[in-house]
Amino acid sequence: MCGLAGIVCVGEGAEGPSIEQLSSMAGALVHRGPDEFGVFRDHRAGLAHARLSIIDIATGQQPLSNEDGSLWIAFNGEIYNYIELRAELLALGHKFVTQSDTEVIVHAYEEWGLQAFERFNGQWAVALWDTNQQELVLARDRYGICPLYVCEYQGKIFFASEIKAIFSADSSIPREFDLPGLDQTFTFWSTVPPQSVFRGISEVIPGHALVFSGQRSVDHCYWRPQYPSSEATRFKGDLTEAVSALDSALEKATRLRLERADVQVGCYLSGGLDSSVIAALGRRVKKDEFQTFSLRFADNEFDETQYQRQMVELLGTQHAELVVGREDVAEVFPDVVCHAERPILRTAPAPLFLLSKLVHDAGIKVVLTGEGADEMFAGYDIFREAKVRRFWAKQPNSEMRPRLLERLYPYLARSPVAQRAMARRFFGRNLSEWQEPGFSHEPRWETTSAVKRLYSAEVKAGIGEFSAKRSLLDTLPEEFSGWDYLSQDQYLETRTLLSGYLLSSQGDRMLSANSVEGRYPFLDSDVIALANSLPPSYKLRVLDEKHVLKRVSESLVPSRVRKRKKQPYRAPDAVSFVGSAAPAWVAELLSQSAIDEAGIFNSAAVQQLWKKCKKIEAEPHRFSNTDNMALVGVLSTQLLYQQFIKGTALVPKKIIFTTCIDLVSP
Repeated sequence: MCGLAGIVCVGEGAEGPSIEQLSSMAGALVHRGPDEFGVFRDHRAGLAHARLSIIDIATGQQPLSNEDGSLWIAFNGEIYNYIELRAELLALGHKFVTQSDTEVIVHAYEEWGLQAFERFNGQWAVALWDTNQQELVLARDRYGICPLYVCEYQGKIFFASEIKAIFSADSSIPREFDLPGLDQTFTFWSTVPPQSVFRGISEVIPGHALVFSGQRSVDHCYWRPQYPSSEATRFKGDLTEAVSALDSALEKATRLRLERADVQVGCYLSGGLDSSVIAALGRRVKKDEFQTFSLRFADNEFDETQYQRQMVELLGTQHAELVVGREDVAEVFPDVVCHAERPILRTAPAPLFLLSKLVHDAGIKVVLTGEGADEMFAGYDIFREAKVRRFWAKQPNSEMRPRLLERLYPYLARSPVAQRAMARRFFGRNLSEWQEPGFSHEPRWETTSAVKRLYSAEVKAGIGEFSAKRSLLDTLPEEFSGWDYLSQDQYLETRTLLSGYLLSSQGDRMLSANSVEGRYPFLDSDVIALANSLPPSYKLRVLDEKHVLKRVSESLVPSRVRKRKKQPYRAPDAVSFVGSAAPAWVAELLSQSAIDEAGIFNSAAVQQLWKKCKKIEAEPHRFSNTDNMALVGVLSTQLLYQQFIKGTALVPKKIIFTTCIDLVSP
């Protein structure tokens, strides 16, 4: 991934951006693009770029423009169908001076305007400055793989791949938490764009383009998930044909992400079905050198080594693995939060931060990953859980129907369905609302929201009547009610957890922290369109998740891997921060004075939680999933306060622009 940033003046009398400001912004993004740094500036606008060189290494420097210099771009990401688009644009008379996908975006926008983004197959955050129209266009890919933030302040628009770059541009920009953003995080595990956790900072919505013209802005939606609302829009073939179509689409998506790079591409291998399928398809394409990377855990509860090694033996890849323990998680957690730029309720990003360093140290800039498969093909227990609860709701007095809950969460040592009576009370709540939007996710949202019991009185008063759930459900698309229930559930999952957490806190941010780019074949535009068109029974067949993908995997993955019980990726949470090996900063951040200074949580309630946490190793049965999330959530929020509100993390590195187009200075 690269890093982009910029400033555009929209207010009367506002001074144009300085080279120093743009340098500071790029300096805050060095980790995203350490290879080259570029800048463009005129009297109203400035673009800065930190480059991770992957495509057209020799001539793909940014910012770059069209032939007459009227349209300038800073770009982060990859357009995988750029070769096909380039040929089409050449036939229409456009002239190119590079072999980069970046230049294709410029000419595509010249030719098709905002409709150009509909044609792109890839992952991107784009800033375009039109000097003729004096317009700024900011656009983001379909599911928000690449981040992009905006801040309007004192007659200027600041934008960047990461919030730290915006704060680095002007020290007078207010640094405060935004309470609705925090409340969304402590409901959904993430904010829902355009909301962020910082007041005055918004996030470009995935699948949208923002156009700023003077002091006016227009938000244009060029894409959003679509599911069949009638048989006419549903996949026409039978299951066998669906398997064939998916196999073809996935192989093409994997091939594009392997071959459209001028550097070596590796692959993550978790031991689960999704990454195993991608690794196998990658090996089908790369018959010579192909590297895979795996995480192992010192805690057996999270470890998947046996499945990883079986795939490595089958594929014959050059393999590297990393063993992560609790102490490792605690050691890197401050860096993880600094890169995530939001509170997190799980430590799962920390091992991925360490894994991307392993990749970087191996000299690899790009890795394929399996993210997106669970969302596209109904792989999570939340989808099965919702199906069981709706089935139960039709006969709420049935004794047998709720027994199906016992087939869920087999991977958890303390499964929420292990105690039958308790499970029935928890999952049996609000069964009468089984047809309502959000029914599938209410149990998760309610469990996560329990963290809010720790809010300070001031925060509770500040949030007032705001409802994170209502803020989401009020913005559902009109066609939502016409979709089948599984499609509704998938939409909610992609709108919240996929975009805001998996592709951000666990994905882009942990990869780019070590200058590595992730590529996601399951989020290829053709794969998305196919997956979303499939009948629900092809994805969730009774309670067999990802059924069509499992069928595809029969020729790719050993039976033992394919038929294993679903085990989502997890890491040791609260237990990482207790005991004699816990770093000193943990107790410092949880002290009464530190909690009171930040003002988000009630210090007495946090002290009670901390006291309970210290007993986790001796009395694990007394420690709940909610306690786990609460401790990690409090710690990450406290770190965020120290790093961003107090500003201890905002020290940009010094850079020298290797490409400089300055139309202001002589």
